Amino acid sequence: METVVKNNISSLDKSTAKVVIFLASNEMTKSKEVVWEWQQAASSVLVAVGQRFINKVMEEVLTKFQPGILPHYFVMQTFANLAVSNVFGMVPFLNSILGTMLPMLGMAKQDHMKSVFCYALQHFSESIQEYVANLDQAPDPTVRKDTFCNEIFSAYEVLFNSWLQHREPKLRLAVVEALGAMSYLMPGEKLEEQLPKLIPAVLSLYKKHTESFYISKSLCQILEASVDIGSRSLDVQLDALLGTLHPQVRLGVPWVESIGRSATIPHCSLCRPAACSFPDRVLTFLLPKLESSSERTRVGTLLIMRQIINSAPSQMEIKKPFILSSMKLPLQDSNNKVRRAVVQVISAMAHHGYLEQPGGEAMLEFLVRQCALPSDVPQKPLPDVDDPTSDSVRSISVNTLLLLSTTVDRMNNVLWPYLLEFITPVQFTNALTPICKSLMHLSVKKREEGGNASLIPYDLNGNLPSPHALTTRLLVVSSRPYTGDGRGAAALRLLHALCCSVHPALEQLWSKRVPLLVEFFLENTEKSLHLEEWEEELLLLLQETLAAVSDNAWICHFVTEMCRQLNGYNGFPTEKNFLYKCIGTTLRACVSKELVQKQLQELLETARYNEEAEWEGLASCFGICAINHLEETLAKLEDFVRSDVFKKSVGLFSIFKDRSDHEVEKIKSALILCYGFVAVHAPRELLLSRLEADILKNISQYFSTKVGSRMGTRRTPGDLTLKLCLIRSIAMISRAVRGSTKCTDFVLGRKAELMAQMVEFIKAEPLDSMRTPVRQWAMVTCTHLVLLEPQLSDPDRTELMDACLAGVLALPPLDPLWDRDGDGGDELFADTLGALQELLKTLLQRSLTPHGLQDMFAHLGPWIKSSKQHERQRAVELSAALLDFYLGRLNVSTVVPFYNLGVLIALFSPRCSDSVGSVRQRAVDCVYSLLYIQLCYEGFARDHRDEMVEGLKALKRGLEEPDFTVLFRTCTNIAKVIGKRVPPDQLMSLLLSMFEGLADPDKNCSRAATVMINALLKERGAVLQDKVPDIMSIIHGKLQEVDEEHVHKAAQQTVYILAAQHTGVVVSSLLGSALPFDSHTCAMWRALAAEPSLTAQILEQLLEKVTRDVPYKESRAFLLGGSSERVATPLPMAATCALHEIMSAPESGPAVLGLYAPLFVTLLLRVSCTVGVQLPKSLQGRERRSSSHAAASRSLQPCSRSGTERDAAGRVDLASSIDGWGHWGLRAVWMTVPSPCSSMARHAGPRLPLIVKSLIPTLSSAFDSQRVTATAFLAELLSSNVVNDLILLENVMDSMTGRQKDPCLLVRVLALRGLGNIAVGAPEKVHKHGAKLLASMVNGMDDRDDPNNLVALEAMTSLSKLLEHLEERDVRATLLHIAIRIRPFFDSEQPDLRRSSIVLFGNLTKFSEGDCEAFFEQILNGLVTLLLHLQDPKPEVVRACKFALRMCGPSMGCEGLCDMFLNHLREDRSLHYGEFMNNVCKHLVSSYPEMLTRLVLTNLFYFKSSWVDIRAAAPMFIGKAVIEPFQSCDSMIFKDPSNPTIPWLYDL
Repeated sequence: METVVKNNISSLDKSTAKVVIFLASNEMTKSKEVVWEWQQAASSVLVAVGQRFINKVMEEVLTKFQPGILPHYFVMQTFANLAVSNVFGMVPFLNSILGTMLPMLGMAKQDHMKSVFCYALQHFSESIQEYVANLDQAPDPTVRKDTFCNEIFSAYEVLFNSWLQHREPKLRLAVVEALGAMSYLMPGEKLEEQLPKLIPAVLSLYKKHTESFYISKSLCQILEASVDIGSRSLDVQLDALLGTLHPQVRLGVPWVESIGRSATIPHCSLCRPAACSFPDRVLTFLLPKLESSSERTRVGTLLIMRQIINSAPSQMEIKKPFILSSMKLPLQDSNNKVRRAVVQVISAMAHHGYLEQPGGEAMLEFLVRQCALPSDVPQKPLPDVDDPTSDSVRSISVNTLLLLSTTVDRMNNVLWPYLLEFITPVQFTNALTPICKSLMHLSVKKREEGGNASLIPYDLNGNLPSPHALTTRLLVVSSRPYTGDGRGAAALRLLHALCCSVHPALEQLWSKRVPLLVEFFLENTEKSLHLEEWEEELLLLLQETLAAVSDNAWICHFVTEMCRQLNGYNGFPTEKNFLYKCIGTTLRACVSKELVQKQLQELLETARYNEEAEWEGLASCFGICAINHLEETLAKLEDFVRSDVFKKSVGLFSIFKDRSDHEVEKIKSALILCYGFVAVHAPRELLLSRLEADILKNISQYFSTKVGSRMGTRRTPGDLTLKLCLIRSIAMISRAVRGSTKCTDFVLGRKAELMAQMVEFIKAEPLDSMRTPVRQWAMVTCTHLVLLEPQLSDPDRTELMDACLAGVLALPPLDPLWDRDGDGGDELFADTLGALQELLKTLLQRSLTPHGLQDMFAHLGPWIKSSKQHERQRAVELSAALLDFYLGRLNVSTVVPFYNLGVLIALFSPRCSDSVGSVRQRAVDCVYSLLYIQLCYEGFARDHRDEMVEGLKALKRGLEEPDFTVLFRTCTNIAKVIGKRVPPDQLMSLLLSMFEGLADPDKNCSRAATVMINALLKERGAVLQDKVPDIMSIIHGKLQEVDEEHVHKAAQQTVYILAAQHTGVVVSSLLGSALPFDSHTCAMWRALAAEPSLTAQILEQLLEKVTRDVPYKESRAFLLGGSSERVATPLPMAATCALHEIMSAPESGPAVLGLYAPLFVTLLLRVSCTVGVQLPKSLQGRERRSSSHAAASRSLQPCSRSGTERDAAGRVDLASSIDGWGHWGLRAVWMTVPSPCSSMARHAGPRLPLIVKSLIPTLSSAFDSQRVTATAFLAELLSSNVVNDLILLENVMDSMTGRQKDPCLLVRVLALRGLGNIAVGAPEKVHKHGAKLLASMVNGMDDRDDPNNLVALEAMTSLSKLLEHLEERDVRATLLHIAIRIRPFFDSEQPDLRRSSIVLFGNLTKFSEGDCEAFFEQILNGLVTLLLHLQDPKPEVVRACKFALRMCGPSMGCEGLCDMFLNHLREDRSLHYGEFMNNVCKHLVSSYPEMLTRLVLTNLFYFKSSWVDIRAAAPMFIGKAVIEPFQSCDSMIFKDPSNPTIPWLYDL
C-alpha cells in the first residue's frame, strides 16, 4: 500500500486521500497493543500520504493525540517520520505538538514509549534545524530557532536528569541521540550551563556501550553546538576529551570496511571542534602517536589528521612543515592499513597545498609506490578479514593519483614533470598505467596553457629520463597492452603526447599511427588480440619512426639506450624479448656497420643463456638485424664461436673457463635458434647461397657431440632444449627456403639427413606420455622439409608416416585429471595432433591421386581398426580431415577411375556404428567426402551437390543415439546411399573389403559390416551374378574365422539375399562345397529356408539335381576278383545333404508341404538307390575323419541322410516309424517300407494321390532298387482303406498285377503282397476282383523263376488273406489245383513255407463242401503230415497245423475226431501229444479202417525226417494206429490175409 501511494502520489485526489488517511489511522490505533508489522505498515502509509496532504494527515492523527492522554506508540512515530519526510509541512505543527507532548513525558512509564518520545524529539530537532537553515524556501520565514528553545530545554531536563540514567542500554542510546540533536536548539546560556555535566555524562557512556557510534555522533553534535556559542568549558575538558576520544577512533578503524566510511567520521569529527579552537594542543597530542607501536593507534591518528587537515585548513596553514616532517615514519610503514590511511592523508594534503611544500615529493613518491604494489598472492586462510589487501591499497592509491592529476589544479605543477621520473625505473612498472594517464591529462593541460612544443623542461630538471629512454620504455611496456589495467593504451597515448619532446619529426607520423593503434587495441579484448600481430604493429611503428627521424646519430643513441635497458627487464621475459626485437629493428636501420657489430657482440656476451625465455628474443634480434646486415650477423655468430672465450675442444665451447657443460648446451641452443631466425628474415636472394655452407654446417657442428660426426648422432635425454632448438631452427630454415623465389630450382642436399634426424627424434619419444613438444615441432619441421626438393623416397616416406602415426596415435588417452596442474597436456596433444594432420596433408598434396590416397590409408588403416577406442578416435579424426583436404584440393581435368573407392568406403562405413560417438560422426564425414571425390572423378564440379549424398548429413543425427536398433537402421540407410553411388566396377571390391570388417575387434562395427553388406546386396546384388561363387566362398571363410553368433546370423542372411537374386548360382555354389558339409556350409543351407517361395524354388532345384543324374556308377575292382561295385555320384549325394539341411530348419515347413509329394517320392527312391552303394574313395577317408568330429560336419551315409530327409518330409508323425532306414541291403528297403507307408496312410492321406501318381511311373524304372521301393510302398498302401477312399484301388491293383512278370524277384513278391493286402485295405472289393486276384495268386505259386519259393510263399500268404473274402464259385475251379500245388510245401525246410502252405490248406477246407470226395482225398493225404507237424520245432508251424486240423475236422465225417480237433487243438491250450495221438488213432482205425495202410505208409516216409520230434512221432503214430490194435486182435486189419502191410509189420 505504501509503495502504491508513493508511486501515485501526484495523481491521488483529496477524497481518495481522505479515505486512505482515515483507514490507515484507524488500522494504526485500533489496537492499544503494539503490533509492529501491521501498525508500522499503516504508519508508513500515513507518512507517504503526508508528502502531499500533510494537513489532512495531521487533522486525522491529531484527533488521536489528546492532552493528558498518553498517545499510541505509532502516533508519535508517525509524527517523527512526518517531520523528516515533509519538513516544511510539519514544522508549523511542532509548537503545538511539543506543548501537548511535554506533560506526557512524565506519564511515560514503559521503555518503548520513552524510546519513541526520544525518537520524536530527535527528528523534531533535526527537522527544525533544516527548516531554519532553509528559510528562503520555507512557507513561514518568521519561524526561528528561539521559538522552540524553552520546549526543547524542558524536554532536555526530563531526558538528561531522568531517562539517561536508565538501566536499559537501548533507551540510553535513544536518549543520547536525542540530546545531540536537541543541543543545537537549547538556549546558549542553558547549554553553557549544562556542558560541564553533559560532556562527562556522555563520555561516561563509552564505558557502558560497546557500540559507540551513536554516542560519538551525539557528542560531536554537542561539541559543535558548544563551539557555535563560543563556550569556554571546552578548555577545561579538552584533555579528558582527547584522552577518551582517541581510543574510540582506534576502535572505530575496523568499522571502515564493515560499516562504511560514515561510521568513522563521527569519531574523527570529534576532534574538529577542538582543533579549530586549540590547534597546538591537538597536534601536540596527536603527532607523537604516529610513532606508536600499535597499528590501530597509528591508523586512528592518521584518520584524525586527515579530518583536521580537511576541516581546519586555516588553523593548520602555519603547521604544514611540521605536519609533513611528522609523516616520515608513516611513509616507511609496511602495514596496509597504515598505508591506506597515509594515502588518504596525502589526498587531503594535496587539496590544501601541503605537497607544494618541501617534503611533498616524498609524499608523491610514496603514493606512486603504492600504485606499484604487486598483486596479492591468494592465501588459504586470511589472518584478519579486516586487513586491507595490497590490491585495495593499490586501488585507492591509483584513484588518488588520478584524482589529484585531473581535479586538483594546484597539483599540476607539482606532478608535471615530476611523474616522468617514475616511468623508466622497473620497480614502478605496476604503476605505469595511472602514471601515464596522469601525465597524459597533465600534458593536455600544459598544451592548453600554451606551452612550448617540447613539454619536458630538461633544463630545469636533470633527473628526467631522456627521450630515447622514454620512447624505449613506453614502447616496450605497450607490447603487453592488457597487463597492468591496460597500460598499453595509456603508454601509447602518453607517447603520442610527448612526440615533440622525443623528436620534432615524429609529430605527423605519431599523430596518424598511434591513434590507430589505440583504436585497434580498444576494438579487441585480451582473448581476441593476437600478441604476435600486436607486436608486429608496434615494430612497424618503430620502423616508421626510425625512417621518419632518419638521423643516424639519434638512432645510435636510441639503440644504445635500448641495450642499456635490457638488464632492467630480467624479471619480465616477454617484455625483454620484445625489447630484443626492438633492438634488432633499430640495428637494421642503423647505417654504422661498426656499431652493429659492436652491439651484436655485446648482446652475445651479456645474454642470460640460463634463461630459456631469452633465447628467442636474442634470436629474433639477430634475425631482424640480418634483414639489412646478413654478412655482419653471420660473421659475428662465427666470430663469437671462434673467439678466445671458446676454450673447450672437440666441438665444445665456453664463454668463461668455469662454464659447465650444461651451460654450454644452453649457449648452443641459443645459437642454433639464432641461425634459424636469421634464415627466416634474411633476404631470399642471399639466403640460398649461404644456407649449406654457413648455416646448416654450423648448426650441425653445434648439435653434434663430436667434431666431424654427421648430423643425427644420438644424444642423451638431457639435451631436450638443444633438441627443440634444432627442430625449430630447421623448421624456420625450411620455411625460409620455401619462401624463396628460386625454391623450385634449389635442391637441399641435407634433406635426407634432416628428415632422418626428425624421425629419430619422434621415435625416441616415450609412448606412455607426452610431456614435451618434440613430436609436434619435429612433425612441423618435416612438413616444411617434405615440400623441398628432392622428393622423399618410398622407404623414407613410409618410415616417416609410420613413426609419426605411432608416436601420436598410440599415446594413452588423456586423463582429465592429468592436466590439473595446468601443464597444458590437453593443449599440447591437440597441437601435436594438428601437426601430424598438417604433415599428412602435405604428404598427400605431393601425391594427390587415388594411389596416393590409397597409400596414405594403408598406413592409417590399422589404427582405424584398432581395438583401442582412443586410437580409433584419433585415426578417424585424421582421416576425415585428410579426405576433406583431398576433396578441397582435387582438380580433375580428365575423367579417371577412382579405383580404390570401394576399399576406402569399406574401411570407414562399419565405423558408423563404433562404440565411440565421435568416431561414428566422423566416419560418416569420411564416407561423405569419398562419395564426393568419386563424383569429381566422374566429371562433376567440386561444388556440385548430390541430393542423396547430402542426405548422409541428416543421417548423422541417428548416430547420436547409442541404441543398437537406431544405429543399425542408420547404417542400413547409409549403405543404401553407398550402394546407389558406388560404380559397378567398385562394388565387388567394396564387398570384399567389407567382409574383412566381420573380424573387426569392435563388435558394433562387426555388426555394422554385416548390416551394410546385406543392405548393399539388396540394393545392388542383381549385378553380381558372376561374383556370387566368390562371395559364397568368402562368406564360408569368414564363418570359419569369426566365432561370433551375430556374424553367423548375418552371414546366413547374406546367403539368403544372394539366393533371392541368384538362386541357381547360389545352389550350384553351395553344392560344390566339400563333402561332408561342415557346420558352416550346413548353416548356409539352412539360411535358405527363411522364405517359403524361395525355399520352394531351391527345393525344386535340388530335386532336379537328385533325379537328373544317375545315383551311382558301376566300377570294376580288379584287385577284388573282377567283381564290380557301385560308387555314389557326388551331385545327387550333395543335393541330398542339402535337402536334409534345408528341411531340418523349422522355417522350411510351408515349402516342404507345398512340395510334399515330389520330395517324398524322390527321397524314397533316393533311399533305394543307396543300397549297396559305396562312397567315392576321395570321400571315404574324410567320412571316417568326420565321424570323430560329428559337431563339425555331417555324416555322408546315404541311407541315413535320406531317411532324415524323409523325417523332415513326414514331419513329427512319421518320424517314429522310420528308424530302420539306416540299414544297408535291398531286403532292408522293402522290409521297412510298410511302416512309413502305414504312417502315410494314417496321417498324410490327402497327399497320397500325388504320391501314387508320382510313384507308378517309377515301377518301370531301370533301377531294380527303385522298382522294389515303389512296389513295396504301393503294396503296403493297399493294406489301408485310404486307397479305397481315395479311389486309388484299381490303379494300384493294376500296377501290382502288371509287376508279376517283373524280372526282379522282389518286385514280383511285393506285387503279390500288395494284391493280398487288398483283403485288409478293401475287403469289400475282393469279391469284385476275385477271379483276377485268384489267378494272380495261382500264377505266383506256379512261378518257375523262384528258386527259393519266395514268390510262392507270398502267393500262399496273400491267398490266405483273400480266401476270407472270396466266393466259393471263384475258388472251386482251382481248389484242387491249389491243394495239390501247396502239398509239397508241408514238409519244406523253410518254416514260412510250411506255415503258409498249412494255413492256406486249412482255409481251402471252407470251399470243400461242393466237391467233398475230391477234397476229402486231399485231406486224407495231408492228415498224417499235419498230425506229425504238431511236433514241429517251429511254434508258428504247430499253430498252423492246429488251425488246419480244426478246419479239416468237419470235412472228415467223424464227429468224435472233429470234436477232438476242436477241443484239443485250440491256440491257447497245451497239447499232450501221446494221449492225443492215441485217441486220434482210435477214431481213425474205427472210422476209416481202409486208410490204415495209407497212414502207415505215409508215416514210414517220416522215419527219415530231419526233425527229431517228427521222426519220433512217426513210429509212435504207427504204434498207436496199428500195433496196439494188432496185439488186442480186435482189429479187422489182421483178419484180412490180403493186407500188404501185415508182412511189413511182422518184419518190424
